[in-house]
Amino acid sequence: MEHLTGFAPLAARYDGFILDLWGVIHDGVNAFPHAVETLGQLQRAGKRTLLLSNVPRPNDAVQSMMRRMGIADTLYTHILTSGEAVRRSLTSPPDLWWAKLGTRMFHIGPERDKPVYEGLPLTVVPTPDEADFVLNTGPDDHRNPSDMAEFEPVLQECAKHRLKMICGNPDLEVIRGGVRVLCAGALALRYQELGGDVRSLGKPDAAIYQPALQQLGLPPDRVLAVGDSLRTDIAGAGGVGIAACWVLDGIHGAGLRGPDGRFDTARAEAHAREANLHPVATLPHFAW
Repeated sequence: MEHLTGFAPLAARYDGFILDLWGVIHDGVNAFPHAVETLGQLQRAGKRTLLLSNVPRPNDAVQSMMRRMGIADTLYTHILTSGEAVRRSLTSPPDLWWAKLGTRMFHIGPERDKPVYEGLPLTVVPTPDEADFVLNTGPDDHRNPSDMAEFEPVLQECAKHRLKMICGNPDLEVIRGGVRVLCAGALALRYQELGGDVRSLGKPDAAIYQPALQQLGLPPDRVLAVGDSLRTDIAGAGGVGIAACWVLDGIHGAGLRGPDGRFDTARAEAHAREANLHPVATLPHFAW
C-alpha cells in the first residue's frame, strides 16, 4: 500500500476513475477546493470519470446541488447515484421482489429525497399500516438525525406490518458540514435485526458497478475507485476486482490521526487489514 500526498501519480496509471462524492468531493454543504482542482486536472488529461454516490436522490437532483457548490458538469464524464438506481428499479422492476412490492409506499426520509419517486405511479401513504412497502432514504426532517433511538418506533411499526424495505443509501453514517449523522443504511441494518426484508442499492453491492463500468467503457483493470469509506467504497471496488485508493480525511478521519494531528499511515494499514481490504494507496485528501 502506497501512502501518497497527491493524486497525480495514480492519475497517470489508470484511464478511468470511479469517484465517491461525499467525503471526497464535498461534505454535503461545500465542495472541497482541492477536489474540484483535481477533477479539472483529470478532465484536462482526457481521463474518464464517473461520480458514484450512495446519495438517495436521482442524478439530475445531485447535479443541481453540485452546481450550486461550484462543481460544473464539465468537470466529470458521468454520474450514477443510488437514488437513480432506486428510481430505475421502481420504474422497471429487475426481479420479482421489486415487481411484487405494490403501489402504496411509506417513506422514511427528508422532503429533499422526494425526487426519487416523484412522477412514478405510486401512492405515498402517511402511516405504515396503510403501506405495501417502505422506502428508506435516511433520517427524516422530524427526528434527531444523530439518534437511532428516535427511529425505533417507526421501524418497529414497519416490521409489525412486515413491509419490505428499499434502502436508498447503504451508508451507515456521513459527516454533513462537520456533523456526524445517520444514513439510511443504519436504519436498514436495524430493520434487518427486527426481521425486516431489505434490498439496498448502492455501494458496496456489486450490482451498482456493472452500469458504472459500462458508462466508463473500460475494463476493470484500467479503472481506479476513490473513496473515504472502507465498508462501501473500498470493499465495493475490491468485490468486483477494481483497484481502490482510500481517502483518509473522511468518515474514518478522526480515528486515523496521530497526536500531532497528522494521519497515522500505520494505523490506516492496520484498519484496512482488520477489514481484510487492500487499497493500493492512501491519500490525506483528494488533492492533485
